[in-house]
Amino acid sequence: MEQLALLFALLLGAVLSVPVGDRLGLPAPVLMTLLGIGLALIRAVPNVDIPPDLILPLVLPPLLYAAVHRTSWRQFQANKRPIFLLAVALVFVTTAAVAVTANAIVPGLPLAAAVALGALVAPPDPVAATAVAGQLGLPRRMVSILEGEGLFNDVTAIVLYHVAIAAAVSGSFSLPKAALDLALSAVVAIAVGFAIGWAANRLMGYLGDATLQIGLTLLLPYAAYVLAEELKGSGVLAVVTTAMFVAENAFDADDVLTRLTGRAFWDVVDTLVTGVAFGLIGLEVHNVVRTAQGRWGEMLGWAAAVVGVVIVVRLLWLMPMTWVTKRLHARRDYDEDIPLSWRETVVMWWSGMRGVASVALALAVPLTMDDHAPFPDRDEIVFVAFGVIMGTLVLQGLSLPWLVKRLKVRADTEAEQEFEKTLALRAAKAAKRRLKEIEDVEELPEEVQEQMLRRAYDIGLRINPEMGAEERREAQTKRYARIKRIRRIQNEMMSAARHEVLAARSEPGADPEVVDRVLRHLDVRSLR
Repeated sequence: MEQLALLFALLLGAVLSVPVGDRLGLPAPVLMTLLGIGLALIRAVPNVDIPPDLILPLVLPPLLYAAVHRTSWRQFQANKRPIFLLAVALVFVTTAAVAVTANAIVPGLPLAAAVALGALVAPPDPVAATAVAGQLGLPRRMVSILEGEGLFNDVTAIVLYHVAIAAAVSGSFSLPKAALDLALSAVVAIAVGFAIGWAANRLMGYLGDATLQIGLTLLLPYAAYVLAEELKGSGVLAVVTTAMFVAENAFDADDVLTRLTGRAFWDVVDTLVTGVAFGLIGLEVHNVVRTAQGRWGEMLGWAAAVVGVVIVVRLLWLMPMTWVTKRLHARRDYDEDIPLSWRETVVMWWSGMRGVASVALALAVPLTMDDHAPFPDRDEIVFVAFGVIMGTLVLQGLSLPWLVKRLKVRADTEAEQEFEKTLALRAAKAAKRRLKEIEDVEELPEEVQEQMLRRAYDIGLRINPEMGAEERREAQTKRYARIKRIRRIQNEMMSAARHEVLAARSEPGADPEVVDRVLRHLDVRSLR
């Protein structure tokens, strides 16, 4: 019961952290981590009792699935080079640097265990990075790279981690076998992802109802993760592949209700699961602190050294790699998103916060080896890992808004508005083309033709009032004002209708099912 009460407290905190973070100008994940730390310091709050091997399967799939739906396959293709340099190459470099450092400063720490430590602190957290970046109004190209890095770096890091743990517990390591395991893991994951995505698309059409379709999307990330892991593949990559496949193919363009409801549903899931995940990070500090009793100075020194390595390596890697990417971008004219200035590169560097994946991997370090001997320096590994997580998440998370403001890194709102205007114009032209096709096969009265033509123009005008700025500005302004007035009156009429239907719920003999059905009809009509 105490664990359930703690879960409810974290869920409430997840909801409240969003408006509080907006008012304070701080990222919600950082606030939830601080809340977890605060709860951990209260004696009456129980310790978290979640098996470590369940944290990744429970938390990561829905968060990855929600994150993928904020990007697209085109963005991934366009940014495959910077994503590869950050998500794959930088993970290897960071793992190696941390392993060498930890092996040198922690007495008696075996190299394989040091590599495991490096792998589990190497990947920046996709949830923390995108949540923080999204709230700060960063340029879309930077958010795209951070999202891509966050989605794919876990794949590399988790495979490296498993290889290192296997070498540590068995006492043997084979580089060819490790490379083969990495390749097979990726192939299996991609195959599982495509298979589940294809099956999901078929089921979507069969289910029909929006509620059932959205319920299926909640099961998909877990199904992909579990099946891939059972087949010795990468569960993370399987989830990413499934989500990309479904996002590109799942919904019908005319299925308005499913699309709007699904977006709202996944926003809620993303908010709640993210909050709980980062709250758990703070709560776990209570358990980690107990391992440092009597050795605070020594262990804090190790953690500080590894934090420094993680932060410095990211900067030393980003600077030359950004320059290389710019040169290749200029020569080959790739349609990719890259940091355009040293300011954006600095923000990218400081956005490398660690989070959920690192916590889960740290807690999943086995207690014993194959010969039943204790895993070497497990307590030290877990303490240093949490030091890196808290150091990067709290330090960088709290200071990133200040850094972004100081460097004046902002999204290009003019380009976004221009693109929105272009899309509005394309939408209006598509409507006019369809009207012309209908007129060719059906005889429409002249007044109907004029009314439909105005409706086609208004489609774009409602999306972007500035769409027709080059045309009759004064007439357009008056027309838009008239449209807004009509819309306001229609909204008030529909509101009165909904209030009347809701009032019928409390009347004697009223059937609530019929009331809900009529109300749903009015709601759908209002959306349209």
